[in-house]
Amino acid sequence: MILACLIILLLVAGVLAWALERRGPQWPRWISLAALSIDFVLGLSLWGARGDQFQIAQGGAWIAELSAQWIPRFGISLHLAMDGLSLLLVLLTLFLGLISVAASWTEITKRVGFFHFNLLWVLAGVLGVFVAMDLFLFFVFWEVMLVPMYFLISVWGHENRVYAAVKFFLFTQAGSLLMLIAILGLVFIHYQNSGMLTFDYTSLLGTAMDPAVAMWLMLGFFAAFAVKLPVVPFHTWLPDAHTEAPTAGSVILAGLLLKTGAYGLLRFTVPLFPEAAQTFAPVAMGLGVIGILYGGVLAFAQTDLKRLVAYSSVSHLGFVLLGIFAWNALALEGAVMQMLAHGVTTGALFILVGALQERLHTRDMRRMGGLWATLPRFGAIGLFFAIASLGLPGLGNFVGEFLVLLGTYQVSIPMTVLASLGLVVATIYSLALVQQTFHGQAREQWSVQDLSLRSLALLGAMIVVQVWLGLYPQPVLETAGQALHNLYGIGDRTAMVSRR
Repeated sequence: MILACLIILLLVAGVLAWALERRGPQWPRWISLAALSIDFVLGLSLWGARGDQFQIAQGGAWIAELSAQWIPRFGISLHLAMDGLSLLLVLLTLFLGLISVAASWTEITKRVGFFHFNLLWVLAGVLGVFVAMDLFLFFVFWEVMLVPMYFLISVWGHENRVYAAVKFFLFTQAGSLLMLIAILGLVFIHYQNSGMLTFDYTSLLGTAMDPAVAMWLMLGFFAAFAVKLPVVPFHTWLPDAHTEAPTAGSVILAGLLLKTGAYGLLRFTVPLFPEAAQTFAPVAMGLGVIGILYGGVLAFAQTDLKRLVAYSSVSHLGFVLLGIFAWNALALEGAVMQMLAHGVTTGALFILVGALQERLHTRDMRRMGGLWATLPRFGAIGLFFAIASLGLPGLGNFVGEFLVLLGTYQVSIPMTVLASLGLVVATIYSLALVQQTFHGQAREQWSVQDLSLRSLALLGAMIVVQVWLGLYPQPVLETAGQALHNLYGIGDRTAMVSRR
């Protein structure tokens, strides 16, 4: 029941936070912090006690599992399961959830209870996405993420928050509808083949179908996950949503919701439709390379700090798409590492940008410059996460991007060469961020407070995680690698390459 408890605790805590707001604004904050802390400890206990569970042969490699009937008439069950891949993403979700609550402690002053209700329900939906093994249940959790995030942007966002929230809702909902159609198509085809109506993931694996039909169904899944990742040209909602969202909303968007798209590609798109995915792989890898370069160039062109960080996410997650469709052990492990490292790095950058905006009341880099003398803590930590974002060796992003390039090299040398140019572009826009914000001639005379001790503690924890991922990634790589091997059978590293 531990998987159900992880989700239910956040749902109940969200309702309590909203209900107890009348007693004071501190109640929702402490309730949210307590619920996420309990969940985080439970998640760490699962990782610490995993033992030999990762060594289980294919077909039963779950660290924890819950299966119960829900709507048996339609073959819908409450099937939750966690392997090493899910575990890493669950831990990232809970860690960034704690960071988001602490980062919004002073920023959110209106409707505090309702804010934390939406925050916790978004996180509960993300947890459900990472552990749902019934496709109908997965779709339910996928939708649970959508509405609370809409409210986080539209109620507590900035100037154009309603426009950004509606755009986010429409893009995501359009992709979700395509995925629902594809899910129903897969279920009905399986029913025709076997006479069994089921939405269970493990039962649907290996469903025989016409290649043309498989391609259309695969594209339905791909469209939903490509919008959420986001993949160029489905990325246009992201800069607007990031720019207008509150700090906690930006952290969750960049650190978690984008990862649900990557997880969907890893867990569902390729395993359910392997031949169609193999055929589509050159196109998907091409889109990944376009995202790497196009997102980096657009990031460099920005004068708004938040939009710069948002476009950098498009570039970094292009590496994830590239690694997933390269589909070998090195590339997949690199994609997972990039997902984790990007969540920490970009989350920290959004916290810094939000704190700067709270003090300066602007995100325009043309009004900044020379801030290091006034805000040395901001400058030092901003420099650290900027060089982490550009992929400095010794930090987590470098490990992820290097493994992705190494794995992609086994599949396509031209794609690898083009993708590697993204590292050069990342260096340019990351250092431009530091130079225009913290160095040079001060354009205005600011008299503001530097980072508080609470903010230093939050960002210090993220620095520790980032350095750990860079210097000692082996525990993460073992956990992710064994999970990928168990689920997708990538022990044979040439499984897809040899057929390409």
